[in-house]
Amino acid sequence: MTREAPELRVGASVRRRRRALDLTLAEVAARSGLSSPFLSQIENDRARPSMRSLQLIADALATTAVQLLAAAHPARRVDIVRAGADGELATAEDADPDGARVRPLVRGHHQLHALEFTGRHDGLREFLHRNDELLYVADGSAELEADGETHRLSAGDTLYLAGGVRHRWRALEPGTRVLVVAVAEHVEVAADPLTEC
Repeated sequence: MTREAPELRVGASVRRRRRALDLTLAEVAARSGLSSPFLSQIENDRARPSMRSLQLIADALATTAVQLLAAAHPARRVDIVRAGADGELATAEDADPDGARVRPLVRGHHQLHALEFTGRHDGLREFLHRNDELLYVADGSAELEADGETHRLSAGDTLYLAGGVRHRWRALEPGTRVLVVAVAEHVEVAADPLTEC
């Protein structure tokens, strides 16, 4: 029988990373702009951070939100993440109930990661990933800036980004749903023999 993914509990992975860097809660609070009591609640799974807060924590801990999410669960050979399962994060603490959400589609430390973004996504944060990434617009529309160009994507469109391309994206309408699938940062990608000639 296949085991299903448990509720999202990212606190232990935040605490492990903080302790590995020999940082206090106060130091992480100063680096992230979040309060020490809120960070303590997150580490003890008494509060669930928004994706924006998790990104601030990850920046303060010199890692990524995706890596903290991956470390929250053990890797499994077969895993199911059910629609509506308790694993979504709001994109902001003040998000309304129908607001933007992000849901991990792959849990644990694997060779790829996948996230589903639903609703608002402001495009303020720029991303730069070491490895390749694919964005698929399932519903609505989105705009993506990459390599000095702006691309408008509609439902059903896919955009591929090679590793090392700085990019940002935003949802253009309510109800937009974007799937982001990427090769994990820890994976060493073999060089393309065609580019080494």
